[in-house]
Amino acid sequence: MVITRCPLPLPLIFSSLFLVACGNAAVNQRSASGHDYHPDKQTSKQEETRPAVATVLDLHQSLDLKTLTPVLATRRVVYVGESHDNYAHHRAQLAVIEALYESGADLAIGMEMFQQPYQQYLDDYIAGKISEAEMLRKTEWYERWVYDYRFYRPILNFAKENGIPVIALNVPREITRRVSKAGLKSLSEEERGQVPADIDYSDQAYTDRLKQIFNQHGKEISQDFERFLQVQLLWDEGMAERAAAYLMEQPQKQLVILAGSGHLMHSSGIPNRIQRRQQVSSAVVLPGGDLKIEPGIADFMLFPEAAELPPAAVMGIYMEKADNGVLVSGVLKEGAAELGGVERDDIILAFDGEVVASPNDLRIQLLKKKPGDDARLTLLRRRILFGDKQLEVNLTLGQ
Repeated sequence: MVITRCPLPLPLIFSSLFLVACGNAAVNQRSASGHDYHPDKQTSKQEETRPAVATVLDLHQSLDLKTLTPVLATRRVVYVGESHDNYAHHRAQLAVIEALYESGADLAIGMEMFQQPYQQYLDDYIAGKISEAEMLRKTEWYERWVYDYRFYRPILNFAKENGIPVIALNVPREITRRVSKAGLKSLSEEERGQVPADIDYSDQAYTDRLKQIFNQHGKEISQDFERFLQVQLLWDEGMAERAAAYLMEQPQKQLVILAGSGHLMHSSGIPNRIQRRQQVSSAVVLPGGDLKIEPGIADFMLFPEAAELPPAAVMGIYMEKADNGVLVSGVLKEGAAELGGVERDDIILAFDGEVVASPNDLRIQLLKKKPGDDARLTLLRRRILFGDKQLEVNLTLGQ
């Protein structure tokens, strides 16, 4: 990378996809942009007594995606980070995937958001054997990933349309929860078989960063931190092991890994743990804005144009699972449901004529709608004096 003096003030530049080459700032380390820094081999006594000068990153060494794509196309693994609730980050991830696909790369997409036991349902969805709704139900998306599916939907749509495999990277939530409560030693023999046998604790910088995160949440370094560290290691080692196995099974594939930036920065989460298992060329691309730009944090920082996820269609209810349908446990004042005549304790049996058996069924149905669209609900209204009554109501969905 270029080691040079950075002019002040630093410009903030935003475009559809602006990238800054960061790379590793180690001396004589060739960066992704192809530049080297060679310090003088001889140093005078006067120079030796001078205070050390901090490494400076050249934030004017910018690339556009068209220029960067040939670089990324040469890497077996491309890691693209995210803040899970930042829509602009997901749009940038899709832009990188599209650019690589259009360059002729034989792609697969590894995703932190899906857990390994549900791989078959991702395969079936990409192959067109099951619908999007079935995929969401069978991968237990709403139970296992708390973020709005619409952040990731365009990526999965692109993968399905182009037959790009999607790889479930994460370990089962049940295991990480158990480790969080009682540590790795609490796992049964069967559970131990679902996690990596080889977990590397040697990266002290990784541990120190996690300590900072842990302490920011008001915790003190104690046995609790040890369990916190074990969970993070389990996530990173588990995802790395799954990705490395896929790379070995599919030597022709280029793998784009989508994960939270914390799993990728400084290459000390997933990337180095893949590298320990299988030597592959790679590049780490992280979204800027929230992250401190510093030497070695990534190979490239991208600055996508700010974007907000479009408003979702909502009914304005609180809901719970019922024995038969979905219980309306609360109705928001002036919301779509109240204006349409829905009452608290009603049970929703169907949405637009399709039977709903759980709150997730309703969430999936609402994916088809936009604010302002009409919807028809089939309700069961329970009445003590006059008996239960089934009725139809129409509402205009809000946002």
